[in-house]
Amino acid sequence: MSADILNTMWQKLADSPLVMVGLNNNSEHSEPMRAQLDENAKGHFWFYTTIDNRIAQGGSAMLQFASKDHELFACIAGQLVAETDEQIIEKYWSSSVEAWYKEGKKDPKLSMMRFELDSAEIWTVDPSMVGLIKLTTGATLSAEEMGSHKKIAF
Repeated sequence: MSADILNTMWQKLADSPLVMVGLNNNSEHSEPMRAQLDENAKGHFWFYTTIDNRIAQGGSAMLQFASKDHELFACIAGQLVAETDEQIIEKYWSSSVEAWYKEGKKDPKLSMMRFELDSAEIWTVDPSMVGLIKLTTGATLSAEEMGSHKKIAF
């Protein structure tokens, strides 16, 4: 089950890689970011940002994700660290990324952060037939009748 729910999370993230990211060591709110995913790197992903962005200092962070179809929700804990590998910065560069940077890859404010995943809590919404009947009739539901919930360590 853990592998299935984790694979589902990666599929849903690939379908819509928009997440909310915030640092744990300050009172700043989380902000929307676009994750740069790599199917061969299941333990981390990246964000293009600027050196003056609220997440640029790095450190312990929390990420929240809701799939487009609202059938999967995840909260992922990890570490944000500056990515300095030019090959990685180049690998994920695209015209949609470039639109955010006045001087493109040469922009002095350009920064890339690597999110190293520590753990995740994942919920899926997939009601059973009994769950659907109870939902429509107002009967009391159990969590198992509405979907799955797992805690995963990376």
